[in-house]
Amino acid sequence: MGLWNFVQDQLLGMAWLNDLIGRGLDKVGVDTASPLGGSLHFFLYDVIKITVLLCVLIFFVSYLQSYFPPERSRKILGRFRGMGANLVAALLGTVTPFCSCSSIPLFMGFTGAGLPVGVTFSFLISSPMVDLGSLVLLMGIFGAKVAVLYVILGLVVAMVGGALIQRLHLEDQVEEFIRQGVAVQADGPVLTQKDRVVYAKEQMLSTFRKVFPYILIGVGIGALIHNWIPQSWVEAVLGGKNPLGVILATIIGVPVYADIFGTIPVAQALLGKGAMLGTVLSFMMAVTTLSLPSLIMLRRAVKPRLLGVFVAICTVGIILVGYLFNSIQPWLGM
Repeated sequence: MGLWNFVQDQLLGMAWLNDLIGRGLDKVGVDTASPLGGSLHFFLYDVIKITVLLCVLIFFVSYLQSYFPPERSRKILGRFRGMGANLVAALLGTVTPFCSCSSIPLFMGFTGAGLPVGVTFSFLISSPMVDLGSLVLLMGIFGAKVAVLYVILGLVVAMVGGALIQRLHLEDQVEEFIRQGVAVQADGPVLTQKDRVVYAKEQMLSTFRKVFPYILIGVGIGALIHNWIPQSWVEAVLGGKNPLGVILATIIGVPVYADIFGTIPVAQALLGKGAMLGTVLSFMMAVTTLSLPSLIMLRRAVKPRLLGVFVAICTVGIILVGYLFNSIQPWLGM
Protein backbone atom coordinates (compact mmCIF):
# COMPACT_ATOMS: atom_id res chain seq x y z
CA MET A 1 0.00 0.00 0.00
CA GLY A 2 2.92 2.33 0.62
CA LEU A 3 3.97 2.20 -3.02
CA TRP A 4 0.41 2.69 -4.23
CA ASN A 5 -0.09 5.67 -1.92
CA PHE A 6 3.11 7.16 -3.31
CA VAL A 7 1.86 6.71 -6.88
CA GLN A 8 -1.55 8.14 -6.07
CA ASP A 9 -0.39 11.07 -3.93
CA GLN A 10 2.98 12.04 -5.40
CA LEU A 11 2.79 10.95 -9.05
CA LEU A 12 -0.91 11.34 -9.90
CA GLY A 13 -1.92 13.83 -7.22
CA MET A 14 1.43 15.70 -7.38
CA ALA A 15 1.37 16.59 -3.68
CA TRP A 16 5.01 17.64 -4.03
CA LEU A 17 3.95 20.30 -6.56
CA ASN A 18 1.30 21.61 -4.17
CA ASP A 19 3.92 21.98 -1.42
CA LEU A 20 6.44 23.55 -3.82
CA ILE A 21 3.98 26.19 -5.04
CA GLY A 22 2.89 26.91 -1.47
CA ARG A 23 6.46 27.50 -0.34
CA GLY A 24 7.15 29.65 -3.39
CA LEU A 25 4.14 31.87 -2.73
CA ASP A 26 5.13 32.21 0.93
CA LYS A 27 8.61 33.37 -0.09
CA VAL A 28 7.23 36.16 -2.27
CA GLY A 29 4.94 37.33 0.52
CA VAL A 30 1.60 35.81 -0.59
CA ASP A 31 -0.57 34.73 2.33
CA THR A 32 -1.97 31.39 1.13
CA ALA A 33 -4.30 31.30 4.15
CA SER A 34 -6.22 34.31 2.80
CA PRO A 35 -9.01 33.83 0.23
CA LEU A 36 -7.02 35.60 -2.50
CA GLY A 37 -3.76 33.80 -1.75
CA GLY A 38 -5.56 30.49 -1.40
CA SER A 39 -7.26 31.01 -4.76
CA LEU A 40 -3.91 31.77 -6.41
CA HIS A 41 -2.37 28.66 -4.82
CA PHE A 42 -5.30 26.48 -5.97
CA PHE A 43 -5.19 27.97 -9.48
CA LEU A 44 -1.45 27.55 -10.07
CA TYR A 45 -1.33 24.05 -8.63
CA ASP A 46 -4.33 22.68 -10.52
CA VAL A 47 -3.45 24.31 -13.85
CA ILE A 48 0.10 22.93 -13.80
CA LYS A 49 -0.95 19.50 -12.50
CA ILE A 50 -3.79 19.01 -14.98
CA THR A 51 -1.71 20.35 -17.88
CA VAL A 52 1.13 17.90 -17.18
CA LEU A 53 -1.26 14.97 -16.79
CA LEU A 54 -3.19 16.09 -19.86
CA CYS A 55 -0.12 16.11 -22.11
CA VAL A 56 1.22 12.79 -20.83
CA LEU A 57 -2.17 11.08 -21.05
CA ILE A 58 -3.09 12.38 -24.49
CA PHE A 59 0.30 11.39 -25.88
CA PHE A 60 -0.14 7.87 -24.49
CA VAL A 61 -3.78 7.51 -25.56
CA SER A 62 -3.08 8.95 -29.02
CA TYR A 63 -0.20 6.52 -29.49
CA LEU A 64 -2.57 3.70 -28.53
CA GLN A 65 -5.29 5.13 -30.76
CA SER A 66 -2.94 4.98 -33.76
CA TYR A 67 -3.48 1.22 -33.70
CA PHE A 68 -7.27 1.71 -33.98
CA PRO A 69 -8.07 3.88 -37.02
CA PRO A 70 -11.81 4.25 -37.81
CA GLU A 71 -11.95 1.47 -40.39
CA ARG A 72 -10.18 -1.00 -38.11
CA SER A 73 -12.50 -0.04 -35.25
CA ARG A 74 -15.50 -0.62 -37.52
CA LYS A 75 -14.20 -4.08 -38.45
CA ILE A 76 -13.68 -4.94 -34.79
CA LEU A 77 -17.20 -3.84 -33.87
CA GLY A 78 -18.66 -5.74 -36.81
CA ARG A 79 -17.42 -9.06 -35.41
CA PHE A 80 -19.60 -8.92 -32.30
CA ARG A 81 -23.34 -9.27 -31.68
CA GLY A 82 -25.71 -8.47 -28.83
CA MET A 83 -24.40 -7.09 -25.54
CA GLY A 84 -20.90 -8.19 -26.52
CA ALA A 85 -20.98 -5.63 -29.35
CA ASN A 86 -22.20 -2.94 -26.94
CA LEU A 87 -19.39 -3.77 -24.52
CA VAL A 88 -16.70 -3.63 -27.22
CA ALA A 89 -18.14 -0.35 -28.55
CA ALA A 90 -18.09 1.14 -25.04
CA LEU A 91 -14.50 -0.03 -24.52
CA LEU A 92 -13.42 1.44 -27.88
CA GLY A 93 -14.92 4.70 -26.72
CA THR A 94 -12.33 4.87 -23.96
CA VAL A 95 -9.47 5.31 -26.47
CA THR A 96 -11.13 7.91 -28.69
CA PRO A 97 -11.52 11.73 -28.53
CA PHE A 98 -11.98 13.40 -25.16
CA CYS A 99 -15.18 15.38 -25.80
CA SER A 100 -18.63 14.57 -27.13
CA CYS A 101 -18.38 16.90 -30.14
CA SER A 102 -15.25 15.10 -31.33
CA SER A 103 -16.95 11.72 -30.97
CA ILE A 104 -19.98 12.54 -33.11
CA PRO A 105 -18.19 12.40 -36.51
CA LEU A 106 -16.94 8.90 -35.66
CA PHE A 107 -20.45 7.93 -34.54
CA MET A 108 -21.79 9.17 -37.87
CA GLY A 109 -19.15 7.21 -39.76
CA PHE A 110 -19.80 3.97 -37.88
CA THR A 111 -23.55 4.33 -38.36
CA GLY A 112 -23.15 5.10 -42.05
CA ALA A 113 -20.95 2.02 -42.42
CA GLY A 114 -23.86 -0.18 -41.39
CA LEU A 115 -23.16 -0.93 -37.73
CA PRO A 116 -26.28 -1.37 -35.54
CA VAL A 117 -27.49 1.93 -34.17
CA GLY A 118 -27.49 0.62 -30.59
CA VAL A 119 -23.83 -0.34 -30.87
CA THR A 120 -22.83 3.06 -32.23
CA PHE A 121 -24.73 4.78 -29.42
CA SER A 122 -22.83 2.70 -26.84
CA PHE A 123 -19.69 4.15 -28.40
CA LEU A 124 -21.12 7.67 -28.41
CA ILE A 125 -22.11 7.54 -24.74
CA SER A 126 -18.83 6.00 -23.58
CA SER A 127 -16.41 8.14 -25.57
CA PRO A 128 -16.81 11.44 -23.69
CA MET A 129 -17.99 9.96 -20.40
CA VAL A 130 -15.29 7.35 -19.82
CA ASP A 131 -11.71 7.44 -21.06
CA LEU A 132 -8.25 6.54 -19.86
CA GLY A 133 -7.62 10.17 -18.98
CA SER A 134 -10.61 10.30 -16.65
CA LEU A 135 -9.45 7.10 -14.94
CA VAL A 136 -5.98 8.49 -14.18
CA LEU A 137 -7.16 11.97 -13.18
CA LEU A 138 -9.90 10.61 -10.93
CA MET A 139 -7.38 8.33 -9.26
CA GLY A 140 -5.19 11.31 -8.46
CA ILE A 141 -8.03 13.34 -6.96
CA PHE A 142 -10.70 10.96 -5.64
CA GLY A 143 -8.75 7.73 -5.17
CA ALA A 144 -8.63 4.38 -6.94
CA LYS A 145 -11.97 3.04 -5.65
CA VAL A 146 -13.91 6.02 -6.98
CA ALA A 147 -12.03 6.09 -10.29
CA VAL A 148 -12.47 2.41 -11.08
CA LEU A 149 -16.12 2.38 -10.03
CA TYR A 150 -16.79 5.54 -12.06
CA VAL A 151 -15.35 3.90 -15.18
CA ILE A 152 -17.25 0.64 -14.62
CA LEU A 153 -20.57 2.41 -14.10
CA GLY A 154 -19.93 4.66 -17.09
CA LEU A 155 -19.39 1.58 -19.24
CA VAL A 156 -22.59 0.04 -17.85
CA VAL A 157 -24.58 3.17 -18.74
CA ALA A 158 -23.11 3.08 -22.26
CA MET A 159 -23.84 -0.64 -22.73
CA VAL A 160 -27.38 -0.54 -21.33
CA GLY A 161 -28.18 2.71 -23.13
CA GLY A 162 -27.08 1.32 -26.47
CA ALA A 163 -28.94 -1.96 -25.89
CA LEU A 164 -32.17 -0.10 -25.04
CA ILE A 165 -31.90 2.03 -28.17
CA GLN A 166 -31.38 -1.13 -30.23
CA ARG A 167 -34.45 -2.81 -28.71
CA LEU A 168 -36.59 0.22 -29.55
CA HIS A 169 -35.79 -0.29 -33.26
CA LEU A 170 -35.08 3.37 -33.97
CA GLU A 171 -33.00 2.84 -37.09
CA ASP A 172 -35.46 4.95 -39.09
CA GLN A 173 -34.72 7.86 -36.74
CA VAL A 174 -31.22 8.23 -38.16
CA GLU A 175 -31.15 10.90 -40.85
CA GLU A 176 -31.21 9.52 -44.39
CA PHE A 177 -27.92 11.09 -45.48
CA ILE A 178 -26.15 9.27 -42.62
CA ARG A 179 -27.58 5.89 -43.57
CA GLN A 180 -26.92 6.37 -47.26
CA GLY A 181 -23.96 8.61 -47.76
CA VAL A 182 -21.48 8.53 -44.85
CA ALA A 183 -18.77 5.97 -44.27
CA VAL A 184 -15.66 5.85 -42.16
CA GLN A 185 -12.45 6.53 -43.97
CA ALA A 186 -10.46 3.58 -45.19
CA ASP A 187 -7.26 2.59 -43.47
CA GLY A 188 -4.26 4.66 -44.38
CA PRO A 189 -0.73 3.38 -44.88
CA VAL A 190 0.83 1.22 -42.19
CA LEU A 191 2.47 3.45 -39.60
CA THR A 192 6.01 2.96 -38.38
CA GLN A 193 6.90 3.47 -34.71
CA LYS A 194 8.28 6.90 -35.61
CA ASP A 195 5.02 7.75 -37.40
CA ARG A 196 3.03 6.75 -34.33
CA VAL A 197 5.18 8.95 -32.08
CA VAL A 198 4.78 11.90 -34.46
CA TYR A 199 1.02 11.27 -34.62
CA ALA A 200 0.78 11.11 -30.83
CA LYS A 201 2.77 14.35 -30.49
CA GLU A 202 0.56 16.15 -33.03
CA GLN A 203 -2.61 14.92 -31.33
CA MET A 204 -1.27 15.99 -27.95
CA LEU A 205 -0.50 19.52 -29.15
CA SER A 206 -3.79 19.83 -31.05
CA THR A 207 -5.87 18.61 -28.11
CA PHE A 208 -3.93 20.77 -25.67
CA ARG A 209 -4.68 23.90 -27.70
CA LYS A 210 -8.39 23.03 -27.73
CA VAL A 211 -8.64 21.98 -24.10
CA PHE A 212 -6.36 24.44 -22.29
CA PRO A 213 -8.88 27.34 -22.27
CA TYR A 214 -11.40 25.04 -20.55
CA ILE A 215 -8.77 24.04 -18.01
CA LEU A 216 -8.20 27.71 -17.16
CA ILE A 217 -11.94 28.35 -16.87
CA GLY A 218 -12.58 25.18 -14.88
CA VAL A 219 -9.72 25.77 -12.47
CA GLY A 220 -10.74 29.42 -12.11
CA ILE A 221 -14.26 28.39 -11.15
CA GLY A 222 -12.84 25.77 -8.82
CA ALA A 223 -10.60 28.35 -7.13
CA LEU A 224 -13.59 30.65 -6.69
CA ILE A 225 -15.67 27.88 -5.11
CA HIS A 226 -12.77 26.64 -2.99
CA ASN A 227 -11.92 29.96 -1.37
CA TRP A 228 -14.87 32.33 -1.74
CA ILE A 229 -18.13 30.35 -1.67
CA PRO A 230 -19.32 29.56 1.88
CA GLN A 231 -19.41 25.84 2.64
CA SER A 232 -22.93 26.16 4.03
CA TRP A 233 -24.21 27.27 0.61
CA VAL A 234 -22.72 24.27 -1.18
CA GLU A 235 -23.92 21.86 1.49
CA ALA A 236 -27.44 23.28 1.34
CA VAL A 237 -27.72 22.89 -2.44
CA LEU A 238 -25.52 19.90 -3.26
CA GLY A 239 -25.00 18.25 0.13
CA GLY A 240 -26.72 15.31 1.75
CA LYS A 241 -29.54 17.44 3.13
CA ASN A 242 -30.89 18.09 -0.36
CA PRO A 243 -32.35 14.85 -1.82
CA LEU A 244 -32.66 16.54 -5.21
CA GLY A 245 -28.99 17.54 -5.37
CA VAL A 246 -28.08 14.88 -7.95
CA ILE A 247 -30.93 15.91 -10.25
CA LEU A 248 -30.06 19.58 -9.86
CA ALA A 249 -26.37 18.96 -10.61
CA THR A 250 -27.26 16.96 -13.73
CA ILE A 251 -29.54 19.73 -15.02
CA ILE A 252 -26.91 22.40 -14.30
CA GLY A 253 -24.28 20.39 -16.15
CA VAL A 254 -26.17 20.16 -19.46
CA PRO A 255 -25.67 23.78 -20.69
CA VAL A 256 -21.97 23.69 -19.81
CA TYR A 257 -19.53 22.70 -22.54
CA ALA A 258 -16.22 21.31 -21.33
CA ASP A 259 -14.41 18.02 -21.04
CA ILE A 260 -13.16 15.87 -18.19
CA PHE A 261 -10.08 18.05 -17.72
CA GLY A 262 -12.11 21.21 -17.26
CA THR A 263 -14.80 19.73 -15.00
CA ILE A 264 -12.62 17.86 -12.50
CA PRO A 265 -11.31 21.05 -10.77
CA VAL A 266 -14.89 22.23 -10.28
CA ALA A 267 -15.93 18.84 -8.93
CA GLN A 268 -12.91 18.76 -6.62
CA ALA A 269 -13.74 22.19 -5.19
CA LEU A 270 -17.43 21.32 -4.73
CA LEU A 271 -16.53 18.09 -2.94
CA GLY A 272 -14.17 19.98 -0.65
CA LYS A 273 -16.99 22.36 0.25
CA GLY A 274 -19.34 19.59 1.35
CA ALA A 275 -21.10 18.48 -1.84
CA MET A 276 -21.89 14.78 -2.04
CA LEU A 277 -19.58 12.63 -4.16
CA GLY A 278 -22.32 11.26 -6.42
CA THR A 279 -23.69 14.74 -6.94
CA VAL A 280 -20.42 16.15 -8.29
CA LEU A 281 -19.83 13.05 -10.42
CA SER A 282 -23.30 13.44 -11.94
CA PHE A 283 -22.38 17.03 -12.78
CA MET A 284 -19.20 15.83 -14.48
CA MET A 285 -21.04 13.16 -16.48
CA ALA A 286 -23.72 15.61 -17.61
CA VAL A 287 -21.14 18.17 -18.73
CA THR A 288 -19.11 15.68 -20.74
CA THR A 289 -22.01 13.67 -22.23
CA LEU A 290 -25.01 15.99 -22.62
CA SER A 291 -23.54 19.40 -23.45
CA LEU A 292 -25.76 21.59 -25.65
CA PRO A 293 -23.18 21.98 -28.46
CA SER A 294 -22.86 18.21 -28.80
CA LEU A 295 -26.65 17.77 -28.80
CA ILE A 296 -26.96 20.38 -31.54
CA MET A 297 -24.37 18.52 -33.60
CA LEU A 298 -26.06 15.19 -32.94
CA ARG A 299 -29.40 16.60 -34.09
CA ARG A 300 -27.90 16.89 -37.58
CA ALA A 301 -27.44 13.11 -37.63
CA VAL A 302 -30.59 11.84 -35.88
CA LYS A 303 -34.24 12.83 -35.73
CA PRO A 304 -35.84 14.42 -32.64
CA ARG A 305 -37.35 11.18 -31.33
CA LEU A 306 -34.01 9.36 -31.22
CA LEU A 307 -32.29 12.44 -29.82
CA GLY A 308 -34.89 12.58 -27.05
CA VAL A 309 -34.44 8.89 -26.25
CA PHE A 310 -30.66 9.36 -26.10
CA VAL A 311 -30.96 12.32 -23.73
CA ALA A 312 -33.51 10.52 -21.54
CA ILE A 313 -31.42 7.35 -21.23
CA CYS A 314 -28.22 9.27 -20.44
CA THR A 315 -29.99 11.53 -17.94
CA VAL A 316 -31.60 8.63 -16.06
CA GLY A 317 -28.32 6.69 -16.09
CA ILE A 318 -26.33 9.66 -14.80
CA ILE A 319 -28.84 10.33 -12.02
CA LEU A 320 -28.86 6.67 -10.93
CA VAL A 321 -25.06 6.61 -10.87
CA GLY A 322 -25.07 9.78 -8.77
CA TYR A 323 -27.46 8.40 -6.17
CA LEU A 324 -25.51 5.12 -6.04
CA PHE A 325 -22.26 6.97 -5.33
CA ASN A 326 -23.99 9.05 -2.65
CA SER A 327 -25.31 5.92 -0.96
CA ILE A 328 -21.88 4.23 -0.83
CA GLN A 329 -19.81 7.36 -0.11
CA PRO A 330 -19.09 6.30 3.50
CA TRP A 331 -17.83 2.91 2.24
CA LEU A 332 -15.49 4.71 -0.15
CA GLY A 333 -13.96 6.55 2.82
CA MET A 334 -14.93 10.03 1.64
